[in-house]
Parts: sequence; C-alpha cells; structure tokens
Amino acid sequence: MNCEESKMLLADYWAQTLSETKELEFDAHIATCDLCRTDAERLGALWTSLSKIPAEEPSPALRTRFYDTLAAYRHGLEAAPRASWKERILALWPRQPAFQMGLSFALLAIGVGIGYTARPGVKPVEPETQEVAALRGEVTNMRQMVALSLLQQQSASERLRGVSYAVQVPSSDTEVLSALLKTVNQDANVNVRLQAVDALHQFGASPVTRTAVAQSIGKQDTPLVQIALIDLLVDLKDKDSAPELMKVSSDEKIDAAVRQHAKWALGKLQ
Repeated sequence: MNCEESKMLLADYWAQTLSETKELEFDAHIATCDLCRTDAERLGALWTSLSKIPAEEPSPALRTRFYDTLAAYRHGLEAAPRASWKERILALWPRQPAFQMGLSFALLAIGVGIGYTARPGVKPVEPETQEVAALRGEVTNMRQMVALSLLQQQSASERLRGVSYAVQVPSSDTEVLSALLKTVNQDANVNVRLQAVDALHQFGASPVTRTAVAQSIGKQDTPLVQIALIDLLVDLKDKDSAPELMKVSSDEKIDAAVRQHAKWALGKLQ
C-alpha cells in the first residue's frame, strides 16, 4: 500500500468499515510512514471530536405527524376494495414470461441440488478452497509483519498495539516469539513489558519460551514484571524452571516480595 491509497482509506479506517485485510495493510503502512500516521492521527482526533457533538433531538410534533399519517394509511386500506383469493395468488406470480421461465429453472436446480445432497453416502463439498487457504496465509503473514513493525516503534502505544497483533499469529511463529522476548527484556515501558509477558501465554507450549521466561526473571529491574513472569511459569506448570526460581528466592539483590513470590511458585510447581 502506498501513501495515495492510504489517504483514500482514512475515513473508512476510522469508521471501522474496512475489511480485515485492508485494515492490516493500512496499519502496516502507517507503522512505517510518519506522514500518513500523522494524517491518520489528525483525522482520528477530528472523528473523536465529531462523536462528542450531541445528536439532534426530533421536534415534539414528529410523533403526532407520524400517527396522523399512519391513521390515514389505515383508513385508505380499509376503504379500498378487497381482491379475491385468485387475484392475490396471481399477483404474486411475475407476469414476464422470461422471468417466469428463469424462476422455474432456478427452482428445478435447487430441487435437484437438495435431492443430491440428501442421498445417503454423499458428503457435501468442503467449502475450503485453495484461494481461501491462500488468503488465510496472506492475512497471517500480514499480521506478523504488522506485529514486528509496531514492536519496533518509538511510541509505547504503538508497541502495545504490536503486542496485541502478536497474539493473533500462530504459536509456531519464531520471529514474533523472539520479538516478544526482546520486548520483555529490553522495552523501556513497564506496561509494554507486562503486556508482552501476557502475550507469551500464546507461545507457552514451546520449551524455548519457558526457558527464556525463567531466565528473564533475574534480568528484570521491576518487581511487577518479575512477579508476572513467575505467574506465567506457574500457569504453564513448568517444573523445569525450579532451579531458576530457587536462585531468585535466595538472591538478596532481588525485591523481597519477588523472592517470596518465587518461593510460593516453587510450592505450586512441586
């Protein structure tokens, strides 16, 4: 996606009417283009301001006019002559011969299709096609690209968005896993690190993840993040992390609350 295309999608983006693929392409573009990101933020601020404008209230006479119109309509229906049952049935059938023939063929095709699928031993055709599978793969790749790009941004809010995209990729994606672990260990913002720890649940089945999480506790300088990492190991039931937890529980340089939490985790994992 280029800058010209992104400008055409700005209004639809903030109106939340874009398809998932287009939204991912748009996010990927503004993550790397400062000019388009500035335009998007300005329009977003304007959109938010417009939403605060109070809705116009209908006039008190609106209800009266509505019921007067409804009463007149009912009166007209009651005064009109009633058609016979034959005329009602004929009115439902289209009068154009070509349309009648087309409709007949359509009904015949529907009947044949229903009869075929109802035959015993006949399985319905799988709706999944190569095109759908290719589209799913493209969306997955797009999510990966957006997550990796946003996690490298200077803005903490953008990096938080990157973490939210990271949990949408398959758990086998080693690139996104590596980026999340780097965020946990190196990001300057505590909230981003905490969100990244939570996102690692998605990748908890990997031994690489559990080992890296256990080793990361001692590298942290924030008790909240250390406690979150310990809780993650307990949630993952990782008994192999016991040696690292024992080091943490006996390290006098680490916060007392963290050491106590590590002892609690050792008891849970036994």
